[in-house]
Amino acid sequence: MISVERAVRADVPILAELIGEIEAYYGGTPSDDEYADQITALLFGAHPVAHVLLARAEDRQVLGMASYSFLWPAAGAETSLYLKELFVRPDARKRGVGRALMDALGQAAAETGCSRVEWTADHDNPAALAFYTALGAQPHNGKIFYRVQARRSGFPLTP
Repeated sequence: MISVERAVRADVPILAELIGEIEAYYGGTPSDDEYADQITALLFGAHPVAHVLLARAEDRQVLGMASYSFLWPAAGAETSLYLKELFVRPDARKRGVGRALMDALGQAAAETGCSRVEWTADHDNPAALAFYTALGAQPHNGKIFYRVQARRSGFPLTP
């Protein structure tokens, strides 16, 4: 049995661990201590910037997470739920964890009046692409994704 619940401040250590695992997956060097401070400020501070759902096994072990925020405007003056990161620990994959997290995201979107759920996926991650296709999602080819590094002085930003 998999349960999905919203992360709370007491989950900061496991969130830091998961962020470290994600960073390692992408080739970075994790720093759980640094992440814990950032997570506390960004998720549980005066102005939270995102929300996190945690998937847990019956023994409360964390199997995966989904982080999301809200975008406005979506269609007209409506909002959308934007999934930033879906991560399932390697030993928990293919056990319904990702599906449980996606179902919970859909429920969160409905409960908050969102008109849609949106996300991106890496072209070089065939497992993720197959997972989203199996859920019935279709790629949206109408947008091009851009990224630049932010600077305090504004534009021009550095690529």
